[in-house]
Amino acid sequence: MNIAVCIKQVPDTADIKWTENNTIQREGLESIINPFDMYAIETALKLKDKDKTTNITTLTMGPPQAEEIIRSSIALGVDGGFVITDKKFAGADTAATGRTLAAAIKKNIENLDLIICGQFATDGDTAQTGPAISVNLNYPVVTYVKEIISVENEYLTVKKETEDGAEILKVKLPAVLCMLKCDYEPRRPLINGFKQAQIAEIPHYSLADTGLEPENVGIKGSPTYVSKAFRPEQKQGGEIYVPQSTTDAVDKILEALNG
Repeated sequence: MNIAVCIKQVPDTADIKWTENNTIQREGLESIINPFDMYAIETALKLKDKDKTTNITTLTMGPPQAEEIIRSSIALGVDGGFVITDKKFAGADTAATGRTLAAAIKKNIENLDLIICGQFATDGDTAQTGPAISVNLNYPVVTYVKEIISVENEYLTVKKETEDGAEILKVKLPAVLCMLKCDYEPRRPLINGFKQAQIAEIPHYSLADTGLEPENVGIKGSPTYVSKAFRPEQKQGGEIYVPQSTTDAVDKILEALNG
């Protein structure tokens, strides 16, 4: 099985600053692999644990230094990865990002069986990139996945979280899965993993390598624009009142509602 895992470098801080285009200013910030993407990596590695012929490729779109998270994924046991980087990709929304990732996957990974993404990115929280990739590649997609239950022939059986509980679904490969936080924890890298990560060659691909036109990527290819970004005001703590009776509780509620 050939698996692509889409990962993202996100700021490891709450002190977010914004550019004039209302995108996150990433320079000078400590960065980590998006936490939900760690579960995507771990899910792929669990499949590799069961079938050693499985090949896992991680990829990310971002600045050249995003290579660091590809090396981090190799240290965990991933086979290799690449970075999609070009100044023309800057300011991309989820539509442009999904289009770019899909094009890079199609051109650089042969005989692909499965794409796994994190359900959310902590710096955007849109949950749209995975579905956007699936649309561009015409693959079925399952969102809010908690685990892969089994792999049989050309189908995966997965557990999907819903508002009312969970669903068990069967999806035909190739497909896209978007992972939530799972009931299992991501593994830690071992010494041999660090050694492999240090010597691994990490290709960098530009706009020219995707086959896309400049007007289809970055800000130019983004139909959405963030007009304003702000932190919500912190709310005051509530008041706990222990009523002496039902009538007392009703009176207290009416008093609060009437100001």
